[in-house]
Amino acid sequence: MNSDYQRIADAIGYINANIQQQPSLDEIAAAINLSPFHFQRLFSRWAGVTPKKYLQILTVDRAKELLAASKPLLEVSDSIGLSSSSRLYDHFVQLEAVTPGEYKAQGAGINIQYDVAESPFGDIFIAVTPRGICALSFVSDGNIEPSLISLQKHWPKATMEKGSTATVKTVEAIFTGDRTIKGPLSLHVAGTNFQVAVWRALLQIDPGCIKSYGQVAAAVGRPKASRAVGTAIGSNPVAFFIPCHRVLQQSGKIGGYLWGETRKHAIHAWESARHG
Repeated sequence: MNSDYQRIADAIGYINANIQQQPSLDEIAAAINLSPFHFQRLFSRWAGVTPKKYLQILTVDRAKELLAASKPLLEVSDSIGLSSSSRLYDHFVQLEAVTPGEYKAQGAGINIQYDVAESPFGDIFIAVTPRGICALSFVSDGNIEPSLISLQKHWPKATMEKGSTATVKTVEAIFTGDRTIKGPLSLHVAGTNFQVAVWRALLQIDPGCIKSYGQVAAAVGRPKASRAVGTAIGSNPVAFFIPCHRVLQQSGKIGGYLWGETRKHAIHAWESARHG
C-alpha cells in the first residue's frame, strides 16, 4: 500500500507543479514511469476517481466555490461539555480532553501503547491511552522516532510501550471503509482550552467540505484570531481524525500542513472524491 501511495504522491506532486498546463494522462504517467493504462488503474483504485476528475477537485477556483457556499460552523461554547461527536465515514469520532488536573500531571500514572498502522497516505504512528487515541502522525521512511519524541513531549510522565492494539485494526478498517466496525472512535487529547476548542470545531467540518482559518476562528468566538487558530491547528495531535486538512486559506490555496502539502492535497482530494 505504501509503495502505491508513494507513486500517487509523486503523481500529485507533478500535477501540482503543472496545474496551469492541465497535464494529460500520458504526461502524468510518463512522469512516474508507468504506462497510461497502469497509472489510470492505480490512481482510480486509490482515489476513487480518475486523474482527470482529480484535476478538477484540485483547482483553486473549486476551493473558493466550496468556501463561499459553506455554512457557518456551529458555535463552540462551554455548554458543549467535555465530549463532542462528528460523523466520519459512518463512524463517530468522540473527543475527550484531559482534565486540568490531568493536564498538569503530564500523563503521570497513564500507560500509553503505540504501534504503526497502514493508511492510504502511508504508514501512520498511533498511540493510545486506556481512554482513546492520544497521538496519530504520518511516518516517513519507516522512522517513528520523531513521533515518539513528540509523544513524550506531550505526555512526559506517562509510561510507554510498543504493543499491537485493537485500535490499530479499527483505524485501518475505517480507512478502508469497513462497515462492520461498531461504536465510536475515541480520542483522548491534551491541550490548552483554546486548542481543544479549535480541535472540536474541526470535528464539525463534514468530510468533503472545507473551511477557512477565519471561519474556524469565528466558530470558537475569536474572529480576529486566525493566526492563533492556525497555530492550534498545527498543534493537532491526531492527524486525519481531527481533520485539520479540511482547513484551507481564504484564497482557496491549500496552505501549510505538518505532514507535507502533497499529503494534504491527497487527503483533501481522496475525501472529496468520496463525499463531494
